[in-house]
Amino acid sequence: MIPRDAIRVTTGATSVRNVMAEAVVEFRFRNPRADLRISTAASSRECVETLVTGAADLAWITLPEPGAGRRPGVEHVPVLELPWVLAMRAGEIYADRAWVEVAELSGLSLVRLPEESISGARLAAALADVTLADDAGHGDWDTALLLAELGVGHAVVPRLPGPPPGDTALRLVQLRGLAPLTVGWAFRARDVPGPAARAFAETVSRGCRMRAVYQG
Repeated sequence: MIPRDAIRVTTGATSVRNVMAEAVVEFRFRNPRADLRISTAASSRECVETLVTGAADLAWITLPEPGAGRRPGVEHVPVLELPWVLAMRAGEIYADRAWVEVAELSGLSLVRLPEESISGARLAAALADVTLADDAGHGDWDTALLLAELGVGHAVVPRLPGPPPGDTALRLVQLRGLAPLTVGWAFRARDVPGPAARAFAETVSRGCRMRAVYQG
């Protein structure tokens, strides 16, 4: 059992729901004396700012590409690569396809990811040469998936680890031609996380890798 150290973690709300939820339950069960504190932020950049100011010990983020906007003094630990998928409601164009090429997005109305986010900026750059219809809306990964399921528009989002959608109208189709996003941990280089923080980080990472087995 680890000591009662405060473990301050920052990440996005989507990651709390889809990446950390089971790990939080497991970790608290195994380490009831651990003081786990999780705060959410609007973007990975905001998470890093929280980390740098000393308000968090660990940040689960979308990692920047090597040499692109890496904050000095912040160490990264890659955990998973997330492929991109095209999300839509059953019956929409491409819903029955196994995969779609980036060029085939031409003419679609997409629910856009926030361009101030790493994933949104990366996607906007990748689709710069694709002629799209007017945006169907804007939202984080979860919101974009929900709007796509409701038929508001298509969405291009990273495929989170886990089994495919169950008995819903949501369809996810592999999108070819986009480099995957890398997600993982960040921490201050001068403050190596203690035993409690390392144990929590490993619990989350292990759970992600196990769920990735079910990824289609």
